[in-house]
Amino acid sequence: MTQTTLAIDIGGTGIKGAVLAPNGEMVSPRVKVKTTYPMPPAALVAVLTTFSERFPDSKQIAIGFPGVVRRGRILSAPHFQTERGLGTDISPTLVKQWSGFNLAESVAKATGMTVRVVNDAEMQGLGVITGRGVEVVITLGTGFGFSVFEEGVAAPHMELGSMPLLKGKTLDEELGNRGRKSRGDAEWSARVHTTVGLIDTLVNFDHCYIGGGNARTIGRDGFGPILKKITIVGNIAGILGGRHLFPTT
Repeated sequence: MTQTTLAIDIGGTGIKGAVLAPNGEMVSPRVKVKTTYPMPPAALVAVLTTFSERFPDSKQIAIGFPGVVRRGRILSAPHFQTERGLGTDISPTLVKQWSGFNLAESVAKATGMTVRVVNDAEMQGLGVITGRGVEVVITLGTGFGFSVFEEGVAAPHMELGSMPLLKGKTLDEELGNRGRKSRGDAEWSARVHTTVGLIDTLVNFDHCYIGGGNARTIGRDGFGPILKKITIVGNIAGILGGRHLFPTT
């Protein structure tokens, strides 16, 4: 039987997933459950285990996680180190629990499946990039996600969303969903335009893909000349990129 992949996109407000065929075709309904808080590692592993039980025919899981991931271990978890979600109080206990937590190994032990974990913006990128030149991926949802690829290979992850800006604000706070709601779509869009322009100055990208639940809210006129290098992509890309975490045979 052709091996399928259960691809799971972990977000600040929802955990979404579906089964993918080796060619990337979605062969199951897309399922979504609400992200609850607080979310210590053991709680997330339990959620992912229950999620996998809905799709018993898949033997491998691809997971996109909103934070810095290195060889399956979580180095930062901006959403899940908080008591009630991004923008709420940080829990020292949760920071300690998440730091270095081997999510891939823990989910593999709980499910008996082969598991690979990458940053969520990287997994989304794998679902949309062409593999030519320097391509960047931005996700606009609960927070701000970012990944960069050169000739189809992901660079070491940069957690731009957590980078402090003027007055201590971060891109997660300014361009995440709380920032959009507090400033309104027009001002929020203008800040997105400025940020993408700064990223272009920083990396000189050949193309930029913008996804996430709020991508459709952006006004396009404000991008100016770089608009020709920008593509708005559907949020489903965060799932579709999961097939690239496993080699096809």
